Amino acid sequence: MDSLLIARGHVVDPANGIDQEMDVLLRDGRVAAVAVPGKLRGQAQRTFNARGCIVAPGFVDLHVHLREPGQAHKETIATGTAAAAAGGFTSVCAMPNTVPVNDSPEITRRMQSLERGALVNVFPIAAATIGSQGEKLTNFAALKRAGAVAVSDDGNPILDDRLMRDALRAAARLKIPVVQHAEDTRMTVGCSMNFGPMSFRLGVHGMVNAAEASIVERDIELARATKGHVHVAHLSTREALEAVRQAKKTGVRVTAEVTPHHITLVDTNIGDFDTNYKMNPPLRSASDREALIAGILDGTIDAIATDHAPHAFHEKQVEFEKAAFGITGLETALSIAITVLHQHFNVPITRIVELVSSNPAKIFNLKGRGTLAKGAHADVTIFDPKMKCTFDASQSRSKSRNTPFDGWSFSGKVVATIVGGGVVHES
Repeated sequence: MDSLLIARGHVVDPANGIDQEMDVLLRDGRVAAVAVPGKLRGQAQRTFNARGCIVAPGFVDLHVHLREPGQAHKETIATGTAAAAAGGFTSVCAMPNTVPVNDSPEITRRMQSLERGALVNVFPIAAATIGSQGEKLTNFAALKRAGAVAVSDDGNPILDDRLMRDALRAAARLKIPVVQHAEDTRMTVGCSMNFGPMSFRLGVHGMVNAAEASIVERDIELARATKGHVHVAHLSTREALEAVRQAKKTGVRVTAEVTPHHITLVDTNIGDFDTNYKMNPPLRSASDREALIAGILDGTIDAIATDHAPHAFHEKQVEFEKAAFGITGLETALSIAITVLHQHFNVPITRIVELVSSNPAKIFNLKGRGTLAKGAHADVTIFDPKMKCTFDASQSRSKSRNTPFDGWSFSGKVVATIVGGGVVHES
């Protein structure tokens, strides 16, 4: 039997209330036991010394763009999942804005096929409407049978009230969430950044907070009426956050994620039109950033997701308003969370692990993930929260280099990523 003992690490498993030094035994792709140090000695073929490190359930990223099929010049499933493994993610949920759009069981299955060369688990998010055109719903049941864990039109928000209501009802019957890119695109035509003093100084059309908040508020009311589950992708404004906070108090099934870049950067970081700081939602104001961090502290925010969005060099090296939206993020997420949230805002390590493992697994109903309970999948992330590191984009496992964090120094480094009991990354 294939077995691995992770010894002398500090186990943080929020789903099971564990936060202490323990040994973890993995056998045949599952968690076999978690016990006090020394008790499991001699029961494994191999031993990994995790002294001084945190041993956590494998990280789950709810929002990545792997670009395959159709955009291999930006990323492939092989390169994207290599970046995920380097960042400590053992599972990634891939958005459907591929070419063609993932709106069929055939593409959903293709994304999971072994020939794609994935290093970590890939869970497709299928398109909610055919071609993500916002006109007719896809076959949610067939997509779920093919392996889709949620539905979304991602960068093409579902604006039609009736269609969104129907999507929530159909998804609720299947117990999957509808993931919404909350942007009223009728309010953001021609906009490239956040609306505020910085957009005025640069002479760039800006996106107002209401474009996000109005869609979140509408979706909450539709979720209330249908008893469906709406998941707000990359929430970025204080108004939208407050809507989620109040909805949760009244029992609405709404969850929300934030990105590492929205809790770290603000619109003034754009400087003189640096396209590595152009993303959608855009970097917001300092007060919005403060609200997001408060939402993490009080539990309103459910997950951290990277929105990993790789682009080729030529797609970013153009005028700011013509540049593609998005940045890479898989390899810097943990370091940002440790440095910004833990060191600067005293967010406990247990809360950070919850945001990147147990909560994401629960949101998308990924059974046996996000936990180190006996019988769970042997997906484990080992990291040193005190280790200093500097991110060098030229050494990224991703095919693309569009990141604002090149050369930044952080605390917190992934030591090993284990998927199905096998080490897929070690540093």
